[in-house]
Amino acid sequence: MARSRILVVGAGFAGVECVRRLERKLSPADVEISLVTPFSYQLYLPLLPQVAAGVLTPQSVAVSLRRSAKHRTPIIPGGAIGVDTKAKVCVIRKITDEIVNQPYDHIVLAPGSITRTFDIPGLVEHGRGMKTLAEAAYIRDHVIAQLDLADASHDEAERASRLQFVVVGGGYAGTETAACLQRLTENAVKRYPRLNPEQIKWHLIDIAPKLMPELGDKLGLAALEILRKRGIEVSLGVSVADVGPEKVTLTDGRVLPCRTLIWTAGVAASPLVGTLDAETARGRLVVRPDMTVPNADGVFALGDAAAVPDLAKGDDAVCPPTAQHALRQGRKVADNLIAQLQGRPLERYVHKDLGLVVDLGGKDAVSKPFGIELRGLPAQIVARGYHWSALRTQVAKTRVMTNWLLNAVAGDDFVRTGFQMRSPSTLRDFEHTDAYLTPEQVREHTASLRARA
Repeated sequence: MARSRILVVGAGFAGVECVRRLERKLSPADVEISLVTPFSYQLYLPLLPQVAAGVLTPQSVAVSLRRSAKHRTPIIPGGAIGVDTKAKVCVIRKITDEIVNQPYDHIVLAPGSITRTFDIPGLVEHGRGMKTLAEAAYIRDHVIAQLDLADASHDEAERASRLQFVVVGGGYAGTETAACLQRLTENAVKRYPRLNPEQIKWHLIDIAPKLMPELGDKLGLAALEILRKRGIEVSLGVSVADVGPEKVTLTDGRVLPCRTLIWTAGVAASPLVGTLDAETARGRLVVRPDMTVPNADGVFALGDAAAVPDLAKGDDAVCPPTAQHALRQGRKVADNLIAQLQGRPLERYVHKDLGLVVDLGGKDAVSKPFGIELRGLPAQIVARGYHWSALRTQVAKTRVMTNWLLNAVAGDDFVRTGFQMRSPSTLRDFEHTDAYLTPEQVREHTASLRARA
């Protein structure tokens, strides 16, 4: 009897957790597991702001898949750009741009998400993202470059635009990004003889009326107070109206001289979702509580790309796109896939959120583990302890801990590597959202495979 072919798309928290569990519980004689991902690492996304600030090296948060797996699962280096659920074929664009058809018996869709943007003039052309490792490394170089150029400039207007920074998005990612980068520039400016610390201005913008509402009013206000004490201007109930190369216009009419806009205002499901010709809810694949896709044999979907019912909350709630849910969904999908192979009933996914940790750099943090509200050093210990324990390998844990200790003892460094120095490196340059096929194109690609069969 032929081995069942299991294809896992995506090497984020959900996909990697699923693969690891399948490897532990299934024999190589029974199944053939493959993983589709452009990179042979799992990105520990929550620590990206610390990479941008130089507290951690990029390698620290890029956890090697070849170290964390049992070396049984081959990695197909590329991205899934279409799925034909009737032919049971996934269309993959390799990193060489070669397009191949990959047949499967069961497929696990965990392609993650992309940066969510809106139809704001100039945003795509001039905004920077914080979703990938390359973007975090680029932003660090870019911010330091603005200090270098401002220090060398004798034009007050140019200097003002280079020393104002705007972060859009008052959620977890935006708040940490603004906090960590503000701390970097605050320490760096001491090394620039021509710059005045008061010239450097950071803005955090969000259309919502509260900062990080998931923390609750008390901790949300505590985080707001920390940011404002550090000189970050937080504007709530405000959004961006227009983005230019040297200025940002806000919806309240203010025009900020600015050459750096970092966009962290939410995420949208991977465009791969649109290639399936399946039902979606707010852009995410509709799935049953057991994470199977209706009317698609052998297809599971989870993580940021799937609208997984949140049975712990009830009603029509769906699970938020967090690492906490993705990890547990990955384990449950693996168990359900095994149950399906063995002819057993599938189980529903139920998990109550355990809380949130927010690292604001230095000794500043707010955390809410198990509903317990913490701030300051205790919150920082909880935040970093959680992230450290969640890292996959001992090598990654050692690198991160060493970086944290070195930063605490020696302080920040302000080295600019020249990464992507001559490239615009804007929002669309790192996520390749134009690579996906339409459902019709997917069927055309898989038709040749069906003809040969």
